[in-house]
Amino acid sequence: MTETKHCAYDFTVGWAGDMNPPSRTDFVSLTLTGQGSGIYNNNKQWRRQSCWRKWKLLSRLQRNLILFTVALMLVCGIATNPSVTEHFRGLAVVAKEEGDHALKPAIHEVQPELDKLNRPLVPESPSEKQKRAAHKRGPPGLQNRLQKKGNVSDTQVEKEEGENWRVAMIDQATERRTAKEAANKVDVPEVEQEGHSHKEPEVDRLEAVRDAFRHAWKGYKEFAWGKDELRPMSKSYGEWFGLGLTLIDALDTMWILNLKKEFEEAKTWVSTELSFDKDVDVNLFESTIRILGGLLSTYHLTGDTLFLDKAKDIGTRLMPAFNTPSKIPYSDVNIGKGTAHPPRWTSDSTVAEVTSIQLEFRELSRLTQDTRYQAAVDEVMQKVHKLEGKQDGLVPMFINTNSGQFTHLGMFTLGARADSYYEYLLKQWIQGGKKETALLEDYLQALEGVKKNLLKKSSPNRLTFVGELSHGRFSPKMDHLVCFLPGTLALGAHHGLPAEHMELAKQLMETCYQMYAQMETGLSPEIVHFNMHEGSIGDVDVKLADRHNLLRPETVESLFYLYRFTKDRKYRDWGWEILQNFNKYTKVSTGGYTSINNVRDPEYPSPRDKMESFFLGETLKYFYLLFSDDPELLSLDKYVFNTEAHPLPIWPTAQ
Repeated sequence: MTETKHCAYDFTVGWAGDMNPPSRTDFVSLTLTGQGSGIYNNNKQWRRQSCWRKWKLLSRLQRNLILFTVALMLVCGIATNPSVTEHFRGLAVVAKEEGDHALKPAIHEVQPELDKLNRPLVPESPSEKQKRAAHKRGPPGLQNRLQKKGNVSDTQVEKEEGENWRVAMIDQATERRTAKEAANKVDVPEVEQEGHSHKEPEVDRLEAVRDAFRHAWKGYKEFAWGKDELRPMSKSYGEWFGLGLTLIDALDTMWILNLKKEFEEAKTWVSTELSFDKDVDVNLFESTIRILGGLLSTYHLTGDTLFLDKAKDIGTRLMPAFNTPSKIPYSDVNIGKGTAHPPRWTSDSTVAEVTSIQLEFRELSRLTQDTRYQAAVDEVMQKVHKLEGKQDGLVPMFINTNSGQFTHLGMFTLGARADSYYEYLLKQWIQGGKKETALLEDYLQALEGVKKNLLKKSSPNRLTFVGELSHGRFSPKMDHLVCFLPGTLALGAHHGLPAEHMELAKQLMETCYQMYAQMETGLSPEIVHFNMHEGSIGDVDVKLADRHNLLRPETVESLFYLYRFTKDRKYRDWGWEILQNFNKYTKVSTGGYTSINNVRDPEYPSPRDKMESFFLGETLKYFYLLFSDDPELLSLDKYVFNTEAHPLPIWPTAQ
């Protein structure tokens, strides 16, 4: 059968001189002839046969190359398929476990900790974060937005924050360490395995603390040498007093961690560069606990009189603060001019500041045989001891330098502005040989006041916490600063005070740990509010303005005391978790650590670009002491720590 298709083109041709078109139509006819079903009709069968003919027309070499390419693509596709990869990886692990059965327990114990140290932890940019919003735990980082002014949209703010974050990326992974026995540095438990006893290797936690210090010191040395504070994100520095606060605060830490090279660098700076002959206002409390305390502690550890001479210099320059009508010291001193004054907005000083300088000035008097230092601070304690306005031993937060009386009556807290008053009651009693009974009486009475007025239980898990009292009204607000209390209670129990103090210390230690564990970053906020209503979903609530973490030491401090006295390994493990989270969310790749704005946002914790001096002076020092197995390393029967973690000796008359 012949099939003919006609393609007709109808067109008109004009003739010269004749306006009429031709009468006929022209056609172009095309005839396609085929045989049977082989005729092209655009059906699938014809196309298959056409492809087969083309394949047959290829040479053998060409056909082999095509087949090889297709096979290679199939193999690559299978190899990159996640389910297939996991299947073969599982088979490999099973084979390895069967071949290394004797090593299996040790591997499974060590690997989780190594994995925690080495997982990829680069935070996502805000644009990436939005894509994952449905899976995100916790609210976004809003602290920086609250600080920004002007008509800037949230999208613009997010973009700016993301750019800042990417420019100065926080390094959120620590170096992988070979698992090894830590000897006297960490506990190494024995494990029974098929009739054999062996010790499991463990990450060297002491060395991890040294690494953290070296990394922080690297940033300080490169970008803030001799300055008060490092700003690690911007690779710059901040000045408060202009006296090298971070360097002086870290002196005894370097000595304790046996970082000799770093210590010698710092000592050289103190010897050649440190001068207190400056026209500058300093805060009496902060300069006492950080500078005077740091120099005295370093003198005791090293025996080098350079540090004692510097301590005497700064101590003498701070004395004008006590020249007030009431002998309650002013908050600020000009150490160059020898003048002092209260803050410009009030004539009050905070109770914590005027009652937390005693350990240092008393020790300065003992070393120099100059009694005026101790006389000045003892007079403050004697006045506070007799003052009206306390409630069951609890003190208000402010005291007037003119009248010598408490102000803002009816407000009681163990947090900011009052915290270290209670700490120094006990520690002065210990420092002086447990002879000053008035100090002990005030301490014990205050603890009874805490139990009566401030101690409550949360819901649903009944965590014991310390709240605040304002004119008879209780607030379930607890500062992170209050986490000094478990350690102080444990220290008192160790020195002979009632055993119930240790039980309360353990309960509060659990609470302080939960302030870390219940946050998405594993780092505590500055302030928490505890839920007390039955049926509450969680124990802890954190307001937007309170979500920052300043690298504070109080919880690690108390973990050190609790472990030193109980030997309960869980306190070390809690501390190890916290250290890893500091490395994960606050370590800056170019050196240093930064405080953060939002502990509830692990994807963007919002760095604040500031490393407080107490991170080196206190936090890392307490981590090291927590992980050390040497009870004679700053024995708590021989030393008492000031509120900046600088160890001072218990006076020989106490022994």
